[in-house]
Amino acid sequence: MAYTKKKLEELDIIDNFLMDRLAFDETFGEDFCRRMLSSLLQKEITGRLQVHAQKFLPAHTPTMRGIRMDVEIEETGDVREGAKPAILNIYDLEPHQRNDLDLPRHNRFYQAKIDSRGLGSGTKDFQKLPNLYILTILNYDPFGQDYMMYTIRNHCEEIPELEYEDGLRFYYFYTGGKKGGNDQLRTLLRYIQDSRRENATDEATLALHQHVSRAKVSPEVKEAYMTFEEFIYYERKDAAKEAAKEAAKETEIKTRHTDILSILADYGEIPESIRKHIEETDDPDTLSHWVKLAARVNSPEEFMERLASKTDQNA
Repeated sequence: MAYTKKKLEELDIIDNFLMDRLAFDETFGEDFCRRMLSSLLQKEITGRLQVHAQKFLPAHTPTMRGIRMDVEIEETGDVREGAKPAILNIYDLEPHQRNDLDLPRHNRFYQAKIDSRGLGSGTKDFQKLPNLYILTILNYDPFGQDYMMYTIRNHCEEIPELEYEDGLRFYYFYTGGKKGGNDQLRTLLRYIQDSRRENATDEATLALHQHVSRAKVSPEVKEAYMTFEEFIYYERKDAAKEAAKEAAKETEIKTRHTDILSILADYGEIPESIRKHIEETDDPDTLSHWVKLAARVNSPEEFMERLASKTDQNA
């Protein structure tokens, strides 16, 4: 998630916070999601929708990475009264405003985590695995071809016309794209990127704008945004402290490298293997000991010989 300091009134749907609040609103969240999905996918979404906003999926083990989905939407069909509804489709709706991600592999990882929950233990009928649609909305062109919509699916390279239906689709929407799609999709993407009234020019975006306007004057949303801003502030503050700490460490390491090499250079030319060994060492304490050791030897070769002995490893 990218975050740019904005007032609540200035947020657009592509901003993570506003997307989350719209999708998860108890009054109109389901309608917002239905309209978004129907307009993005250019088809009517008719099933019952269950919306899960900002859902975290933990890793299977503490050493593995978990994921956080911006908006997860489960679509179920009509069921008999009292019966548990079967999930037909899962939609993962992800706005992104940062271009430092390897999106294909990023989304491959998300897809695997989501699918891992799709079947219960012991289930053998893989037909029950829901269809999965990963919808990524971007304010930059992920593939550089100027399309407003890129649809990715698995297929057979040897026989392109072979039907290979695994129920998985990746959609990448570029809000500034000019190729492909249609006027309705172009209008929607423009409104997602810049959610002002003047950009709501058709039935779908006018309906979405009503939800956006209601959310922005909601006391609950205003309070949540204040909390969100505070969270971001402390996240950035902690990140800045960590970055400063890492920068100071890096500076110390480079200084130690320079000190050691400068001392050894007084004894003659430093062999490349010795220089490389010193420059690849990044522990400040070890390097501090090596500075002292360099001052006690008479050549770069003696320096390495002394390092090789256990007594002089820590000088």
